[in-house]
Amino acid sequence: MTATTGELEFLAKDRAALLWLGIALLVASLSVFLGLREVGAQRTVLGALVENDRAEREVLTGLHQDWGSVAYYTFHLTYDLPSDFAFAALGTRDTAPWKHRVRALALEGQIYETDADNPDFALIGRFDFAFAASMLVPLLLILLLHDLRSRERTAGRYELLSATSASAGSPWFARAALRVGALLLCLIVPLLIGGLLAATSASKLALASLVVTLHIGFWWGVCAAIDRLCWSSPVNLTALIGIWLALASIVPATIKGSVEAAVPLPDGGTIMLTQREAVNDAWDLPKSATMEPFIERHPEWAEYAEISESFEWKWYYAFQQVGDQVAEPLSNAYREGRIKRDRLAGRLAWLSPPALVERTLQGIAGTSMTDSIAYEQRVRDFHSTLRHYYYPRLFRDEAVSDASLRERPEFSAMNK
Repeated sequence: MTATTGELEFLAKDRAALLWLGIALLVASLSVFLGLREVGAQRTVLGALVENDRAEREVLTGLHQDWGSVAYYTFHLTYDLPSDFAFAALGTRDTAPWKHRVRALALEGQIYETDADNPDFALIGRFDFAFAASMLVPLLLILLLHDLRSRERTAGRYELLSATSASAGSPWFARAALRVGALLLCLIVPLLIGGLLAATSASKLALASLVVTLHIGFWWGVCAAIDRLCWSSPVNLTALIGIWLALASIVPATIKGSVEAAVPLPDGGTIMLTQREAVNDAWDLPKSATMEPFIERHPEWAEYAEISESFEWKWYYAFQQVGDQVAEPLSNAYREGRIKRDRLAGRLAWLSPPALVERTLQGIAGTSMTDSIAYEQRVRDFHSTLRHYYYPRLFRDEAVSDASLRERPEFSAMNK
């Protein structure tokens, strides 16, 4: 009987090890299933919204005879499609908006609006593969490996096994390698199945599998180092759980607090309030208080800037933009602050392998903070396109025509 066969038989008789491996398989399978279901639900919602958006625009066509009303009543759907690997790492799709219906009004009051969601889910996040692989798998590996040597010492077989093996470390390496390989299979197989169902690219699956393998290899090294200290099994387990708790919880919490303290940023609610106050105040101010700052940004409309009536649509949309201009310094500071925080957190994540793995998987899935900010920028760019479409028609007082309506911009989602 070969050593490998013997270790397989030993593993098959170890009920505790089989239990932990079974839990690992269950955790990985459940996380992949829930991720696929969530991404499927998001795609269904987006499909329905796209159809409703198109139908609503068709209904509104022809109902309004001036461009001010057309711009006011027409919503435009913008959205961020989930990638083919998003099921494994939902990331910021849990906490940041991935769809907006925007109009040609002030943008800041629209872009920071979020869907009302379950506050408990918002607090703890959803259970996905990235969380399972980064946080739970190390704990299961610790339970599998913490007593490989110490258990044999307690049973009085350590000296015999060491004396009859080819080298002092060979029986323990083979036993640990078998358990690590089994654990890896329990993770990778559900991930690959989920990838096939989601039509994930082979390169993404390969990269994610490599990340998970390296993470397990790191924790294998930690377990091996502790096991060689010749402590008892309970002491090994206590030490390893302490290391896991520090790297998986305490260090990330410290990083988060340090990053937030190092890079302060304004609140999104403050930006919305600033913009809305500027817009509301414009009703009571002289028309020049709106048109002057607007023309500074758009000098091409200076010859059309005279407002002779108590209400004109071009004045209305001008003070909508001026509201955004007033909030612009806060908005830019908020965006730049989030970028700085994310970059700093990325550098500090090397202090916490679980945090690093989760960030890496989110990067592969296109659900990182960088991706969320990129989607926000695409919304801003599209909104700017809307304004450039409506302003010539508003300021020149052009007649509404079917030909012009067909030229309205359409948001184009980016495939990841």
